[in-house]
Amino acid sequence: MDYKELANLIFPDAKPISYYEEKYPERGLEEGAIVTRFAPSPTGVMHVGGLYQGLIAKKLAEQTKGVFFLRIEDTDQKREVENGIKGIVESLKEFGIEPDEGMTSETEEVGNYGPYKQSLRKEIYQAYAKYLIEQGKAYPCFCTPEELNQIREKQEAAKIRPGYYGIWAKCRGLTVEEMAKKIEAGDDYIIRLKSPGREDRKIKHKDIIKGNVEFPENDQDVVIIKGDGLPTYHFAHAVDDHLMHTTHVIRGDEWLSSVPLHLQLFQVLGFKAPKYAHIAPIMKNDDGNKRKLSKRKDPEAAVSYYAEQGIPKEAVKEYLLNIANSTFENWRRANPEKPIEEFNLQLNKMSVSGALFDMVKLLDVSKIVISKMSAEDVYNNSLEWAKKQDKELAELLENEKDYSLKVFGIERGNKKPRKDISKWSDVKENISYMYNELFEKDKSEYQYQVINNKEEIKKILDLYITKYYNIEDDKQTWFDKIKELAGEMGYAKEVKEFKANPNAYKAHVGDVSTVLRVALTKRTNTPDMYEIMQVLGKDTIKSRFEIAKASL
Repeated sequence: MDYKELANLIFPDAKPISYYEEKYPERGLEEGAIVTRFAPSPTGVMHVGGLYQGLIAKKLAEQTKGVFFLRIEDTDQKREVENGIKGIVESLKEFGIEPDEGMTSETEEVGNYGPYKQSLRKEIYQAYAKYLIEQGKAYPCFCTPEELNQIREKQEAAKIRPGYYGIWAKCRGLTVEEMAKKIEAGDDYIIRLKSPGREDRKIKHKDIIKGNVEFPENDQDVVIIKGDGLPTYHFAHAVDDHLMHTTHVIRGDEWLSSVPLHLQLFQVLGFKAPKYAHIAPIMKNDDGNKRKLSKRKDPEAAVSYYAEQGIPKEAVKEYLLNIANSTFENWRRANPEKPIEEFNLQLNKMSVSGALFDMVKLLDVSKIVISKMSAEDVYNNSLEWAKKQDKELAELLENEKDYSLKVFGIERGNKKPRKDISKWSDVKENISYMYNELFEKDKSEYQYQVINNKEEIKKILDLYITKYYNIEDDKQTWFDKIKELAGEMGYAKEVKEFKANPNAYKAHVGDVSTVLRVALTKRTNTPDMYEIMQVLGKDTIKSRFEIAKASL
């Protein structure tokens, strides 16, 4: 018996690999086009680090007119969670990182290089495993878990490197006839790679991000096909990336140590290896110490957090590009209105040690993103978020759409638009004073700052509403009248006048404006008061002033 006969005994129904080589031809893309993939396992909540990798992979393919596909690596089915694939697909869609090919739901896909779900590619992996056995480059291993434990214990006792290699690879030395006899007897087995590597030899590899790296060769006879007939991650990814014609693998640097094995697999299979770019993990500053962003410790590590908080997807993507490339910030400064699709991402500009995730900076980015939105976009996004997270706000916005559009239009479209909203969960708090239903629930006290004499406050409010307020006034006229009111009551019409001669005045026009602002909103800091008054209208203004006076 020879290896070919052994291979036929193990995989009698497997097609020749030529069948798959013809089925999945070269893609015929333009020169320089990059083919990337996002290949998560459906084993839990999607991490923002996964989104980060997916965004980078998508960006590289997009800017080179290449292809970005979604492959689901579900060969470890014991760890798979319910609706895991659905969560991945929806997360990518939510952030506008939709693949050109791949899984579109738990069961559906698009593209000519599928199936894009590894558990459906079993026969493909078996065909290539059969090919390796035929060549004497792989073999069945019959070692039981107990025997493997014994090997490990002996290695530990001898204080030598653990693993299944060299003299420790018991089944490697079996003859073809012995292997066949065990199979025919019904013995359980897995398929291992017969590694051609030696631990005392080094491989040199150039990673796109990490640069030149050096590792010992892989000499482990790793498992390539498990007892259930499914492949291990290592074997599956080599076969898949070859047949799907992946040119660049973008993945976390926890896989960097696997490079010797992966390059070896490509070599023994006769494949051209893709280029690897190992991304450093997203880090967090924890009391002065850098650590990995953790799902267990950090709510912002989960992609679902951003939807729950209402942080716009545009802001998240923009921030992730910011931490991906140090050049992004300068590009955005020079191109404030351009979409991020026009930014040219460079892998060699990515951090080798790990980008620092700063929620404060993300929210600053988000403020800018929201400030550039139209009133209608802010309204629609707020309503969409509120329908899922805040029923009271959703009902208010739906019932008062036209009025709400005016509210969101305050200081929007100006050279310096309002930046008081960083996430949709901020909206209710930030606009509550514009709605009587919410304002009435506000139990906070009026803080008038400098002017705190009750009678003086009442006089300012009464005089303004009876003598000076006119909804028809333009902004300049409106402000001029507040100055006149200030002067009439003994306050400086200009702040500089007060500073030049503070003893001559009670206070200044800014302090008078504060009284009006606080009486209307219970806040000392708001967007433009003129625009607020225009939206509220005279009746509401009068009512608010009466409430304020009654509280004194």
